[in-house]
Amino acid sequence: MTRPARVVFATIGSLGDLHPVLALALELRRRGHRVEIATSEFYREKISALGLGFHPLRPEMKVVDEALVRRIMDGRRGSAYLLRDLIFPAVRAMHADLARAVAGADLLVASELIYAAPILAETTSVPWVSYSLAPISLFSVYDPPLMPGPPGTHWLQSLGPLANRWLRTVAKGASYGWWRPVRELRRELGLSATRSPLFEGKFSPRLDLALFSPVLAAPQSDWPASTVQCGFPFYNETETTTALPPAVEAFLAAGPPPIVFTLGSSAVYISGNFYAESARAAESLGRRALLLLGKNSPPASLPPSILAWDYLPYATIFPHAAAIVHQGGVGTTAQALHAGRPMLVLPFAHDQFDNAARVTRLGVARTIARRHYHAASAARELNPLLGEPHYASRAAEVSRLVQAERGVAAACDALERIAP
Repeated sequence: MTRPARVVFATIGSLGDLHPVLALALELRRRGHRVEIATSEFYREKISALGLGFHPLRPEMKVVDEALVRRIMDGRRGSAYLLRDLIFPAVRAMHADLARAVAGADLLVASELIYAAPILAETTSVPWVSYSLAPISLFSVYDPPLMPGPPGTHWLQSLGPLANRWLRTVAKGASYGWWRPVRELRRELGLSATRSPLFEGKFSPRLDLALFSPVLAAPQSDWPASTVQCGFPFYNETETTTALPPAVEAFLAAGPPPIVFTLGSSAVYISGNFYAESARAAESLGRRALLLLGKNSPPASLPPSILAWDYLPYATIFPHAAAIVHQGGVGTTAQALHAGRPMLVLPFAHDQFDNAARVTRLGVARTIARRHYHAASAARELNPLLGEPHYASRAAEVSRLVQAERGVAAACDALERIAP
């Protein structure tokens, strides 16, 4: 860019979706640009507190609503419900909100769920950039993502590119009815038919950012030609928050590194018996533990070796862990990779199955099915993570690679190169 630009980011979802946008927005502002974010009203206060412009964007999804989270995080049907029943029916409202937000802007940077972005790019002069936070979004047939679904699907995926092309064709056909609202809106605006917004149609031909590390997924020949892989865009909350609370500091100083148990910012609302079983697993191993509970109540009668806390910035607490047990969201996974700690992953839905499979193949993690998670099974999986040195050494090796990346800077450089 030869002059300061007005850049609008558009995203929807959990904190795992918002934090990468905050990281990029703050860096672009540091470089002298005017940055605004269009997202759920739920995040207005958080964004405004950082001094960034805010625009409301429908559909409004309150990820603190337990009933909503339970449906979205259903392992088999959650993705279909999120897209078919929540996001696609709201594309007209999303288009209206986004049109107001980008009026006069120099650049629109939108996540794949912002299905109004390609439509606006065709009907306005605002350049559009797409981005993906996890490898599953690029759906390479050469490095196929582990999709939520029956085991037979996973077996087919292992057969190679031809089988994966066939699976993608089947998925496109099965999901065709989901995005009828997109087709209807395009016809009303005088636009031609489009490719599936779940597959080819979500990538900007101008620039598509792959905002994840090559250690998680290396570039593939069937990625869009416009894709630039940048690395993880880490949002450093420690710049806007204080140090760890004194009680947490005292707990960390009182003994060996604890196992950190967390369920991110969404699955935590449907935690079930996760924290009680986790506490029992840590006790059975003779290990200290830190339970990041969110709004959940702590398990009863915790011993002094286990501390329950509501929330702590992952970038601050993960380096103090002996191991990290989490749900497999890409943001949590990225922070665990950066911290260089072994992981036990119990995926709930969406990209979490694929992220879990990838870090397991990396040699830094083990995976356990959510339905099989209890004290005995968790202890059984944690025991080798904590006792076999190759997990810790491999995690440290991968951490050095991730820490050497410049995800935020690389993404902002790419944005500055293409903005008018």
